[in-house]
Amino acid sequence: MRKFFLYFVACAVCALAACGNKQTSKTVQKSETTVNDSIAKSSVAEENEMTYFPAIDRYLQGIGSQYAKGDLCIPCYSIVDVDETNADDILVWGDFWVFNYNQVGDTLKTVSGGSHPGMMHIRQTEKGFEVTGFDQVADGSEFTKTAQKIFGKRYDAFMAINSNGDRKEKRRKEALLEYVEKHSLPVTTYQDYGWPPVKIK
Repeated sequence: MRKFFLYFVACAVCALAACGNKQTSKTVQKSETTVNDSIAKSSVAEENEMTYFPAIDRYLQGIGSQYAKGDLCIPCYSIVDVDETNADDILVWGDFWVFNYNQVGDTLKTVSGGSHPGMMHIRQTEKGFEVTGFDQVADGSEFTKTAQKIFGKRYDAFMAINSNGDRKEKRRKEALLEYVEKHSLPVTTYQDYGWPPVKIK
């Protein structure tokens, strides 16, 4: 699946700067919980304050704010694994994407966006969950090296997701459908620049 930097590629530099690419030295504990896509999907849709998926959405929307602006900023992602051993540093590995759209009639037209795979550090506060750091996979020649370091034994599982364009497009459609239904938007398709519209369902 191609990255959606489009002709707004200059804005992607700002997005990467916003992420900080912070690397940590904390060791992942042995007790880990694998989260499948259906759990991630329902958690994002419900925006339950008892889960940390809304915190991930907010963090990705913060990254999206550094791209060329659109009417809507909608994240989508596939979770590779989660480690909840340390409540003060919950680790969430995933293939994270964020897109900005303009709504034109019944179509969401892609303005900008991009891919940000990596591992998020999350903690629970009195006000709810928050992302405290993000170890992001680098682009270009550093991609494999940093992905192997960040995902470790999960690298193969990550690559199976990251290299599957059909799966990523399916997750994108699911995220869009959840968003338009939640906000009661009269939207039936989305369209990337230079490509034909795609039905959301």
